[in-house]
Amino acid sequence: MQDPLARDLEVAPGVDGRDGTHPRTLAEEEDALPLLGHAALDDAHALPVSWRLIGQTLASLVLVVSLPEGFQLFPGLMPLVVERALIVLGTVWFVNAVNFLDGLDWMTVAQVVPMTLGIAVLEALGAVPTSVGLLTLALLGATLGFAIFNKHPAQVFLGDAGSLPIGLCLAFMLIFVAEAHLAAALLLSLYTLADPTLTLCRRMVAREQIFSAHRTHFYQRAVTKGLSVPQVTARVFLLGLLLAGLAIATALARSLAVDLLCLGLGLLATGLTLFALAKGRSR
Repeated sequence: MQDPLARDLEVAPGVDGRDGTHPRTLAEEEDALPLLGHAALDDAHALPVSWRLIGQTLASLVLVVSLPEGFQLFPGLMPLVVERALIVLGTVWFVNAVNFLDGLDWMTVAQVVPMTLGIAVLEALGAVPTSVGLLTLALLGATLGFAIFNKHPAQVFLGDAGSLPIGLCLAFMLIFVAEAHLAAALLLSLYTLADPTLTLCRRMVAREQIFSAHRTHFYQRAVTKGLSVPQVTARVFLLGLLLAGLAIATALARSLAVDLLCLGLGLLATGLTLFALAKGRSR
């Protein structure tokens, strides 16, 4: 059965990069630099939430403008301007999600390494443009280099100046993954979106001040309840590897049945991991 969530792995001329042309990447257009400067300023002098959101939205707009002409995730389903607006909103949330989850040594590493490995394999399969694959390898290499100094107990930390641009780069790459195979993009980003989204919903239901600082994300609660930092990041890393494997499987199979099976397995694994983190150390 033809998978409606997948596009043909043969990427159209002018989008791939194998015919001499390629989409403008963040590395080439330096789209992440304004966000880097904005985040560095926030690290030095805490900016109001509204200023941070404005900066992140502007960076996301630049990202969307950099997409290739004619690029569309859901052609025929909605007007292009509506889709681009949704991509901007999704990018802003994803960038913040990566930032929210940068609260432990190796926590960002545990997410970025499996995600970029998965995207690199998808590029090798021809599912995403070569230029996106190069950006993926660059981010993977930088993350591995950073991991040496961020190992618990860490000597170096990302801060907003590191985590926000990383989130923007990942969002950019996942947009191209989604264009090729939506299920793969959902699986790769599943934990990174699930933890902060569920935490936000829980805080809203409890009528907490959602813009105030807190330490109630699932991974933070795990440490509070007795798990060590390496135990938490190891669980997140192993989950990331599983999700990356499932994402690759969906791209290879290009079957709706496989998509649904892998998404179900991914949701189950993520749910079990979040439950284990929230429970902490068994007594």
